[in-house]
Amino acid sequence: MSSTESTAPPVALTVAGFDPSGGAGVVADIKTFTAFGCFAAAAVTSLTYQNTTGVFGAAHQTAEAVRRQVLPVVEDFRVAGMKTGMLPTREVIGEVARLLRGEALPAPVVDPVVRSTSGYDLIDDEALEALKRELLPLARVVTPNIPEAERLTGLTIRDEEGMARAASRLREMGAAAVLVKGGHLTSDALDLLDEGGRVSLFRAERIETTSTHGTGCTLAAAVAACLARGLTLEESVGAAKRFVTEAIRRAPGLGRGHGPVKHDVPAAL
Repeated sequence: MSSTESTAPPVALTVAGFDPSGGAGVVADIKTFTAFGCFAAAAVTSLTYQNTTGVFGAAHQTAEAVRRQVLPVVEDFRVAGMKTGMLPTREVIGEVARLLRGEALPAPVVDPVVRSTSGYDLIDDEALEALKRELLPLARVVTPNIPEAERLTGLTIRDEEGMARAASRLREMGAAAVLVKGGHLTSDALDLLDEGGRVSLFRAERIETTSTHGTGCTLAAAVAACLARGLTLEESVGAAKRFVTEAIRRAPGLGRGHGPVKHDVPAAL
């Protein structure tokens, strides 16, 4: 390794959808990677048409297009951290799984994006089954929110106990670790990490706000960035939780709907 390579920042790769309003998807991931001192690389799986008020459509990329974006990055850089977001079709999910099995890529943080905040379905049932079958077993950690965990497991989640059951079920389905995000519950902002059966809880005050666009993308990207920097999974989740909480607290107040968070807050590792 050259002296230049030894001092270079870790490379973090996101494979996700593009949000032209900049609050979610690869744009949010890139800003988050940068906040944590990583060099950001990205492959786009879908061009979405959206802003803070809703998602109005999408043009999905082919599996071949996704592969041809990722391969040059892998051939040129050593990717230290990886995160997946919107994987809209069975073919794209299968291609990402093949890349993970065949290329020098780390086990990713899988954010199982299912539906937008405004209620737009971002993945169909066939693709969801492919995600469960092909991608969950390859993940370093899976990060569903409550509705996503319910759709993945078929369980109903109303409290911390339900979150724990869903996390356990997802591990039974092949995931090495699961972070169930409890932002949809009415208590404090509670996230539950189940890593190989060891459960850790992460609590923060609930901030009453509509500035929540892209928070799931941002949290998963922050976890991936921390893993790229050599933190443990538990440390990574804790740092990501603190980052997102502060990013929501300092949100810029943009848009007429669910506004974006502030991605350039200090990252406390």
